[in-house]
Amino acid sequence: MDYTSITPEQRSRMLQAIGITSIDALFAAIPPQFRFSGPLNLPPGASELELQRQLGQVATENHGADTLACFMGGGAYDHFIPAFIDQMISRGEFLTAYTPYQAEASQGSLQAFFEFQTQIARLTGMDIANASLYEGASAAAEAVSLALNSTGKRRILVADTLHPDYLWVLRTHLSDLPVEMVMLKTGSEGRVNPADVEKAADNDTACVVVASPNVYGLLEDLEGCFGAARRKASEGARPLGIAVFNPIACALLKPPGLSGADVAVGEGQPLGVPLQFGGPYLGLFATRREHIRRMPGRLVGRSADASGRPAYCLILQTREQHIRGAKATSNICTNQGLLALRATMYMSAMGPEGLRNVAGQSWHKAHWLAGEISKLPGYGLKHDGPFFNEFVVTCPVPAANVIDAGREHNVLAGVDLSTDRMSKIGDENELLIAVTEKRSRADMDRLLDAMKQANAKR
Repeated sequence: MDYTSITPEQRSRMLQAIGITSIDALFAAIPPQFRFSGPLNLPPGASELELQRQLGQVATENHGADTLACFMGGGAYDHFIPAFIDQMISRGEFLTAYTPYQAEASQGSLQAFFEFQTQIARLTGMDIANASLYEGASAAAEAVSLALNSTGKRRILVADTLHPDYLWVLRTHLSDLPVEMVMLKTGSEGRVNPADVEKAADNDTACVVVASPNVYGLLEDLEGCFGAARRKASEGARPLGIAVFNPIACALLKPPGLSGADVAVGEGQPLGVPLQFGGPYLGLFATRREHIRRMPGRLVGRSADASGRPAYCLILQTREQHIRGAKATSNICTNQGLLALRATMYMSAMGPEGLRNVAGQSWHKAHWLAGEISKLPGYGLKHDGPFFNEFVVTCPVPAANVIDAGREHNVLAGVDLSTDRMSKIGDENELLIAVTEKRSRADMDRLLDAMKQANAKR
């Protein structure tokens, strides 16, 4: 894409139009310690040929999930993506209309969103799903808003086994509201005890938020947790159960809708979306029919035109800030259309059997690898509970050492839980490992060799 900078005269007119005299005045709201001053540390100009050569040399230093066997998880997973998806999604009619408003939305785009809603509703076992949100963490925050608005209550119970990103987004989302956020502590077992939920719940509890699989990969007792909160609340609206789910796991395990959840939210990245440096990703949101008018975001409906042909349109946007202003229950007014289309293509291509196969391979390979790791001297699983495709390993050396050894074996060994990136939810010797259908026996053997090498270097 070409870039043409504005002239000094144009810049001056723009500043004059907004009533200031300098660029410094424009950025005065930014604290001085965060503003850069002085000349930029840039190299001298280069010809196009020289620049291409330099960038090519830098590119050869990149090593990621496309060149290394990836056992990293923690919210983003290296699943197989059929080649046709990248080819189809690059077509101009999809790529240039990735977030259309009603006046711009073609019938093809709206039909694709309608199919996406249907697929997510069936996958989660819920009545209805929206046309996607931004990503999983903001979807969880929107679910809490729905619970607060529908129950009129002010306390929310949140499992501390949610991913740290979800917890930070929830805290930010609720920071200016008269809401009490109560953390359900899990301790060394790594799972929420329904008895602790019942102890923490009261008549002012709006919802319980639990992830399954959780940040440690463990499967939670959703029915027990949601049921415990409802038993304790004897007055007013019953608390809502909000389940944070993995869409691939839904193809193998009991889905949120059959586990007592009122709202199911999750990250759609495993559904045909590449890792792509951490985003953009895709928020999933599904709920019971009684909450349809408080559901955030877009909902596409199917009707018929004057000739009786199927016609698709955006409906029920009563919650949104561009419709209701200050009375809106959500400021979401668009969706991740392009990524929702990727997910629709992926689920359509894989079908129910394909999704079950992906989930089954992920499950069995993860459990085989966990068993082999447990046989290595000094290594073991931190938790005894059931898990899907992700688990925490306690290492005889710092997890960073295992990760370094993994690179020598062309393996991304996992996620160090002691880092700031993971909000230090684990000790320095705790490694989170994820296994998908892409991992071969040779990949897993290389990881085991890296673990042995890291231990031998103690």
